[in-house]
Amino acid sequence: MLRRKGMRTIALAGALLLGLAACGNGGGDTDVDDSAETPDNAAQEADTADGDDGEGGLITIIVNDPSNPYWKTEGDVAQAKAEELGYTATVGAHNGDANKENNLVDTAISNNSVALIMDPADADGSIAAVQKAMDADIPVFLVNAEINESGVALAQLVSNNAQGAALGAEYWAELMEESGKYVELFGLPSDNNAQTRSNGYTTVISQYPDLEQVGEEVADWDRTKGHDKMQALMQANPEIDGVISGNDEMALGAIAALKEADAFDDIIVGGFDGSPDAIESIEDGELAYTVLQPVATFAEKAIELADEYIRTGEAPEEEKQSFDCILITPDNIDNMVAPFTYEES
Repeated sequence: MLRRKGMRTIALAGALLLGLAACGNGGGDTDVDDSAETPDNAAQEADTADGDDGEGGLITIIVNDPSNPYWKTEGDVAQAKAEELGYTATVGAHNGDANKENNLVDTAISNNSVALIMDPADADGSIAAVQKAMDADIPVFLVNAEINESGVALAQLVSNNAQGAALGAEYWAELMEESGKYVELFGLPSDNNAQTRSNGYTTVISQYPDLEQVGEEVADWDRTKGHDKMQALMQANPEIDGVISGNDEMALGAIAALKEADAFDDIIVGGFDGSPDAIESIEDGELAYTVLQPVATFAEKAIELADEYIRTGEAPEEEKQSFDCILITPDNIDNMVAPFTYEES
C-alpha cells in the first residue's frame, strides 16, 4: 500500500456537519444479531444442559460478545474442539459485565461442568468468579485476556499483545513516512490488552520525533463508538494524517467517520485483531493493515489443556502462555485461509 502523503484540512464545515447528521449507527455491520446468543439466553441454555450428556461431561465456555467476530470465533472454535474430544459444550456471553459473568459461572457450577473456558470480563473484577469456580473443583482456563492475579486459574492463554503492537506500529510509522499528526483509539480500560497495545504503540512511535499524537479517545473495542469518537477527534483536530487503533472494530468505525466527512483519502488507519471485516477492508484499499491475533489457536489449545487435566490431573507447566501475532498487509493477505487463521504460502 502506497503512502497517501500530505497534510490536509479535514472536512469543510458543511461536510463534517453532514457526516454528523448521517452518523446513526456507524458500526451497522456489527449490530448484535437478534439470533446471537445473549448472556441470559446462554444461561438458560446452560441450565438445560446435562453435564453427563457428552462422554466426557460438560465444558462451559464464556466469551465476551459473540456479535464481534473475534469473540464469536473464540467460542465457536472452543466449542467445536470440545465436542470433537467427546464433551458437551455450551457457550455463554457476559458482554463485558462482571455481574453477568458471575451468574454464568454460577450456572457452570450448578451444571457440574468439568471445566470452564473463560475470556474474563475484568482484569480485577473477574478474579473472584474464577476463584469460585476453582473452589467448586472446576478447573478454569482463561483465554484472550488476563486477570491481575496469578495462581488462581490453571492457565491464562493470550496473544502476545506487546509483540503485536510493535509489529503494527512499525509498519504504520513506515506508511506514515515517519512524520505527521495522528490520533489513537483506545480499547476497553478494564481489559489489560488495551493498555498493553497502547504502550506498545507508544514505545515504537516515540522513536520518531516527527510523529505527533494530537488526540486519544477510549472507544471500548466497539465500532460504533470508534465512529463517534473519531468524529469528536476530527472536530478537535482538523489536521490528521493517521489513526492507530487498539482493534479492528474501532478502526473500521473511524474509517466510516472519515469517509462520511470526505476526509479519508489522506489518512493511514491501522487495526488489530485480524477480523474478516478488516481483511476485506484491506483488500478494498481502506484499512492499511491489521495485526492477527491467533484466537483460533489459543481457543483450541485451552480445550486441549482442559482435556489433559480432566484425563490425567496434570495442570499446565506454565500458567501464562502467549502466542505471537502476525502482521497482515496487502502483501500477505492471501495467506488468510479462514477467519483468524493464517497459513504460510
